[in-house]
Amino acid sequence: MSLHHITVRVQLSYGFLWPQLSGLCPVDFHARVSPMKISTYSAVFALVILLAASIPSAQGIPAPADVATAPDDAVTTNSGLASKVLQAGTGTDHPDAWDKVTVHYSGWTTDGTMFDSSVKRGEPATFPLNRVIPGWTEGLQLMVVGEKRRLWIPVQLAYNNKPNRPAGTLVFDVELLGIEDQPEPPKPPATPSDVAAPPANAEKTKSGLASRVLKHGEGGEHPKATSNVTVHYSGWTTDGKMFDSSVTRGKPISFGLNQVIPGWTEGLQLMVAGEKRRLWIPEKLAYKGAPGAPKGMLVFDVELISFK
Repeated sequence: MSLHHITVRVQLSYGFLWPQLSGLCPVDFHARVSPMKISTYSAVFALVILLAASIPSAQGIPAPADVATAPDDAVTTNSGLASKVLQAGTGTDHPDAWDKVTVHYSGWTTDGTMFDSSVKRGEPATFPLNRVIPGWTEGLQLMVVGEKRRLWIPVQLAYNNKPNRPAGTLVFDVELLGIEDQPEPPKPPATPSDVAAPPANAEKTKSGLASRVLKHGEGGEHPKATSNVTVHYSGWTTDGKMFDSSVTRGKPISFGLNQVIPGWTEGLQLMVAGEKRRLWIPEKLAYKGAPGAPKGMLVFDVELISFK
């Protein structure tokens, strides 16, 4: 299901299906994704590209009368998500956060401007519920099959005012058509106790990269900058927030070592197969403040499974 070595060059301005893992944020303005130039879910990217290509047709469905603000009879969760049932469902089961769902939906900004609609396209969308904005992940879990619900998603549960995305609170009418059960993904790894800064025993290179070995590997050969590597990894910002993990997806990834952020290119060359290492990558060797990408120093736990 993965698409290797992809550069997405379309303008992905709209559509809630833009992958929300920060590790899929652009390295540059050509949307070089994750720490590696790779998409983890081809289906999601296919839907995103479809959405981007079809924006001009997403006009004409009238905005809800209460689009500007949630009405008094809306139910608000602790996160700030507000919703109101428009049509009762026929099912009894609710999707889990990792299930796939099939929906029809339309989305507006609070000034009544429609920015996306599967209804206008005449084709429902299917996607993993943990690959969308947080407001969708939470809101769809409140629903049963056949239900139609209006969601008022506050900015912090939407795109958080990221560039080239719909801004502010977003309003969606969503009809849940189907649920496809998926196995529960592995639990995320614990946040490293030294995530805030490299410890005194960390190795440091001239570039500013710091690292320490967590598990010793086998053999004496190291990958080169042009090698293809297969790894498991998890990444955090220095405040302890995880932004990406192949571990939670349950599948290692492969990529060219010369196609990733500089800290990865340098750090992986220090390793041997079977080794697990923690990398503290300064911003100048990471995303360099690129819009939408994780900011500041980044911390990765990386296990080098193999290389060639």
